Amino acid sequence: MATSQFASLDQARYEIRFQSLFHSGRGVSFPCDAQGRVKLESLSERARSTYQRARAMVGFEYATPAVVLSDMH
Repeated sequence: MATSQFASLDQARYEIRFQSLFHSGRGVSFPCDAQGRVKLESLSERARSTYQRARAMVGFEYATPAVVLSDMH
């Protein structure tokens, strides 16, 4: 039983979410690993640009990002 739980955790998908500081319920998210690392080479040029902007705007436009289990499997 424990093995199947670990297997499902290994296959879990995560995303890093940047919530807007000014617009409740708005923000951006990107696929990542459990530690919040994003594979930039897997993102489109537009998504990569948005991700870099979101990181640069933490504390100004976005809250500190959170790593969460993705709703989309």
